[in-house]
Amino acid sequence: MRPPFLAVAALAAAAALVTGCGSGDDWSQPHPKPSAVGALDSGFIDPSATPVPESTVTPRPGSWSGVRPSEDYRVVLLTAGDDAPTKALVTAVKDWAEDEGVDLRTVVANGHTDLVPSITRALDMGPDLVVSAGNDLIDPLALVTANHLSQQFLVVGAELAEPTHNVTAVDWSGASFRGEGLGMSSTYDAGSFTAERCAAAIRAGVAAVLNDRTGIVIWLDQV
Repeated sequence: MRPPFLAVAALAAAAALVTGCGSGDDWSQPHPKPSAVGALDSGFIDPSATPVPESTVTPRPGSWSGVRPSEDYRVVLLTAGDDAPTKALVTAVKDWAEDEGVDLRTVVANGHTDLVPSITRALDMGPDLVVSAGNDLIDPLALVTANHLSQQFLVVGAELAEPTHNVTAVDWSGASFRGEGLGMSSTYDAGSFTAERCAAAIRAGVAAVLNDRTGIVIWLDQV
């Protein structure tokens, strides 16, 4: 007969395995489609006019603050570069994810040759949303996103020159990089990436995505 303490250990191990298979760490299992908890204020977008793809909207500050993601929102933070603006954006995304209980994973591109492969790694995880931080990712994203129209992307602190409907961006004066060889719609200013503005960028962008206001540029000059 198996000694009692071994039997207890075996049962505990089996229970741990069962628990692990159903944990929030396992993205291989299906989960409900994410939704918005709360609603956008009327000052976010003119309710009488749906913005067309590639258009720019300037929401009233805080008009997104009543929206948060539903439980088990799966987000991949895709980042490249160690400059101060990128670090500020990364910090803002991680703080937001912790505050909202978001299931966040991070993919870091290791150099120029890893930019496209890093996007592939993010896609392979099957997230609800890929959030991009870092100007180096803009040109690779322009190549990849149009071929993955079912995947939602959010670019914070930059934008794609010709985004498809699945790519939403959040910008402001000083943060509108659109890719190599393309002029910015404003002068680049690393000092404009304040903690307050970066925090507003992730919250406003996610609120737009959760409310199906995608493919647009959200302009935050008033923040």
